[in-house]
Amino acid sequence: MTDRVYRSNLLPCDHSLLIEKVILIFAFCSRQQEIEEKLIEEETARRVEELVAKRVEEELEKRKDEIEREVLRRVEEAKRIMEKQLLEELERQRQAELAAQKAREEEERAKREELERILEENNRKIAEAQAKLAEEQLKIVEEQRKIHEERMKLEQERQRQQKEEQKIILGKGKSRPKLSFSLKSQD
Repeated sequence: MTDRVYRSNLLPCDHSLLIEKVILIFAFCSRQQEIEEKLIEEETARRVEELVAKRVEEELEKRKDEIEREVLRRVEEAKRIMEKQLLEELERQRQAELAAQKAREEEERAKREELERILEENNRKIAEAQAKLAEEQLKIVEEQRKIHEERMKLEQERQRQQKEEQKIILGKGKSRPKLSFSLKSQD
């Protein structure tokens, strides 16, 4: 019944005013609530962030030695890997240099062998030429000796003939026939 009385006491114009006020109050409250929620949310985020930062700092402080050891371990591992790679690269370069040096030595050996072969061939040709020249000189000397012997023989023959001729002219050595002179009577 009070509900009816209460309704009857209200005027239609008051009712709309009341609705507007309620809507305004509700909007204000809703707005206020949103602001409060936002402030709470921001405060919560700030506190969570502070808490997380504090926890991270505490955790870092607790694990500082462990983290430093891990960092040192990783640095040492990276250093070992780099040293290994550097040594491998140096070994590859050394092997390449050795191969290049071996190739140069092989090329020089081949050139030296070729030069020695050419030198031997030239020496053989020179020896052959010298032998041929010596043989020809020997032939020339032999021919000159024969010519000299022939000359000597001719000279001896000429001298012998000249002596023979002188003997004949001089009458020596029974070279002339004896002339016999005899007187015979003529009867």
